[in-house]
Amino acid sequence: MRGSWKIRIIIGLLIVAFAFYKKCASTEVNPYTGREQAIALDPQEEIALGVNSAPQMAAQHGGLYEDERMQLFVDQVGQKLVDNSVATESPYRYDFHLLADPNTINAFALPGGQIFITYALFNKLENEDQLAGVLGHEIGHVLGRHSSERIAETDFWQTISQGANVGANAGDLIAGIGQNTLLTNGRGDELESDDLGVKFMIKAGYDPYEMIDVMEILKAAAGNNRVPEFQSTHPDPDNRIERIKESIKKYGG
Repeated sequence: MRGSWKIRIIIGLLIVAFAFYKKCASTEVNPYTGREQAIALDPQEEIALGVNSAPQMAAQHGGLYEDERMQLFVDQVGQKLVDNSVATESPYRYDFHLLADPNTINAFALPGGQIFITYALFNKLENEDQLAGVLGHEIGHVLGRHSSERIAETDFWQTISQGANVGANAGDLIAGIGQNTLLTNGRGDELESDDLGVKFMIKAGYDPYEMIDVMEILKAAAGNNRVPEFQSTHPDPDNRIERIKESIKKYGG
């Protein structure tokens, strides 16, 4: 019985060691942000995942908005941001989608360049510069490779949890630690994308202060339903505004 317990400990430690080895082996420096990340997918895999997932994501938000003029406007603003930034040097394929959803105020990006904005958010924006702020932020998620990084982090903590379960039945505790790490990194992703979005706006000739107005729109839309920052994957809008102001100063906007 005692020997069996020792074997379980050894197997558990080997699984944990493998998780760390795998994470180190997948770590690389992001050429667009200069940040070191553990990455699960290569760029072509990111593109394929995004393209394959795009129809399903659109369907969940009522499909595409049926106004070619508005869709063309979104395309033009998005492409202007791409053409005037490091995004144009990346291997990613950028497609911008205006979704029909009239209720969900949201924008998001899939890995590889598939970018979406709902009509509910689009309709609240007051000018082209604000749209550029939203799309620039989402381009930042693509270049930041945040989806691939989250997949790698999830895989790492799942493997650690398996090792803990084998070795000491501590899997639930380890999994909880993993979830907290993902939550913290999620906020970091948003701040990094805000920073990149400001940079892209300035490069494309847009007014970066309009991104602050976007934050005010989002804050007003959330109203009393805003959750405390520690419970959210997104930083508090007021904190984001302060960081955006720092980015504007940094990039000379």
